Parts: sequence; C-alpha cells; structure tokens
Amino acid sequence: MIIGQKLRELREEKGLLLRQVAAELEVDTAYVSKMERGEKNIKREFIFKLANVYNFSKEELLTFWLADKVLDVIKDEQNAMKALKIAEYKISKK
Repeated sequence: MIIGQKLRELREEKGLLLRQVAAELEVDTAYVSKMERGEKNIKREFIFKLANVYNFSKEELLTFWLADKVLDVIKDEQNAMKALKIAEYKISKK
C-alpha cells in the first residue's frame, strides 16, 4: 500500500534497521515489517512517532496514511472516481 512503501523508503534512506524502528514504536520487528508490506494497519499515533523517527513532515506522512485509508475503502468500487470527486467537493466547501 501507499504508506507502507513510503515508510520503507524513509527507513532505508535513514539507514535504520527494522528492529531500531520497532524499538522506537515499542512493538516487535515483525509488526514493523508487516506495516511496510501493507499487511498490518498502522495506528494514527504511530504516524506521528514515525515522522519524528524519520525526521519527515508529520502532515505529509499523515496524508499518505489517509490516502491509504481511502484507497482501501474504494479500490474495488466501480464509481470510485465519482465518489472521490463528490468527497473533494464537500471537503472544499468546509
């Protein structure tokens, strides 16, 4: 998924091992690996911790996380693009 790929990219850019990231999140290494492969949902609170670990924009990382959430809900829907346009319109009116 989107966020998992980004997290792996950021970790590799920083030269960090899975176990180092796991220690920062206080989870096991397998959990971090599964997050990167898109096999585990990532808690919102982890997004902010990971942004700190990777010295990366919290807002941008949260955007990747949200995009992943939206994609997960609509990816197999025939009218996905129509739904996104309606949602975008509603959001822009706030």
